[in-house]
Amino acid sequence: MCVKVACVGGGPAGLYLSILLKRQDPSHDITVHERDPEGSTYGWGVTYWRGLLDQLHAQDPESARALDAGSVRWSDGVAHVGDLTARHSGDQGHGIGRHRLLEILAARARELGVRLEYASEADPGALPDADLVVAADGVHSALRTRHAAHFGTRLTTGRNPYVWLGTTKVFDAFTFAFVETRYGWIWCYGYAYGPDRSTCVVECAPATWTGLGLDRAGETEGRALLESLFADVLDGHPLLGRPGGTPFWQTFRTLTNRTWHHGNLVLLGDAAHTTHYSIGAGTTLALEDAIALAAALREPAALPQALARYEHERKTALVPLQSAARYSAQWYENLPRYIHLPPERMFALLGQRHSPLLPHVPPQLYYRLDRAAGQLEALRRFKRWLGPKVARTVHARELTSRP
Repeated sequence: MCVKVACVGGGPAGLYLSILLKRQDPSHDITVHERDPEGSTYGWGVTYWRGLLDQLHAQDPESARALDAGSVRWSDGVAHVGDLTARHSGDQGHGIGRHRLLEILAARARELGVRLEYASEADPGALPDADLVVAADGVHSALRTRHAAHFGTRLTTGRNPYVWLGTTKVFDAFTFAFVETRYGWIWCYGYAYGPDRSTCVVECAPATWTGLGLDRAGETEGRALLESLFADVLDGHPLLGRPGGTPFWQTFRTLTNRTWHHGNLVLLGDAAHTTHYSIGAGTTLALEDAIALAAALREPAALPQALARYEHERKTALVPLQSAARYSAQWYENLPRYIHLPPERMFALLGQRHSPLLPHVPPQLYYRLDRAAGQLEALRRFKRWLGPKVARTVHARELTSRP
């Protein structure tokens, strides 16, 4: 259908789309433009779950096998609250280094005949000469920004500052650690992504951030302070900062767009949408976008209809995940509401943080109702019915209150 495709952005979404389109029709002329040099990606590890791996095996078994082989696994979650610890078993999670993930996808794309042009900056004022141009250039997408009014781009900034770090401590479970300071609570979550590395995300309320001096600390000083705060969970291992020594505290920005396509330009991955990092779905959603767009382009339809189908399918799929991400972020922003529960109960509600009911029910009562619902089918059905109803009502109120 699309003879010539230009994909701007060499992240997971853009690379995987190029793989799928080449598998569908080797005659497609596909070029991926990445502004950074090859191998210079910033990032530690990414997480995904078995459901994504099953999808990838169905789409391209070769890259899925390489991804599986390059990943580490865990099935437990552990929460440390001060001197207390709770541990739960759950679904198997997977972690892989972002650098390794991109290596796997780039090698597979090249093998299939995709041209990869690194250190190639696309001019947002002049779209590449192609039948289809894919903006897969992330949350700061220059192509999307040029047409922001058409796309209806909206950015909502979260409250809590956070920093994305690495560590040589290899966690054997998805690990949460909550530490109380004189300025309030600070917490981290960590997960392994290789035999000698883990990701460690640190977050806190703004008052804690400024009270501890993290807003003013240099990169070395800031990491040393965090290492001392999380010494027990790190077991003496260091935290690793961003290459170049730049502290990268930020607040999360939730990105939405009213529409995802404009002429022959279409948004993909973080250029189209973001979901809060606390649900660990960013890479999964980017790859699922690529799968949906490739499927829409495979159908015998004109390009506008194919892009509209892709947009509708993915927007529909994102609704429950965006709701889950919103409530997950709010759970952490309202941590004092839950942190003084017994560790087992706090951890149970941490696992329920995506629920639209939880903010409206006293935590102890919610815990008891949730335990009862796990044993009674009628209560489970009621909870499944009421949760989305509350979410829709709250979302409608948010929309009507916007300026």
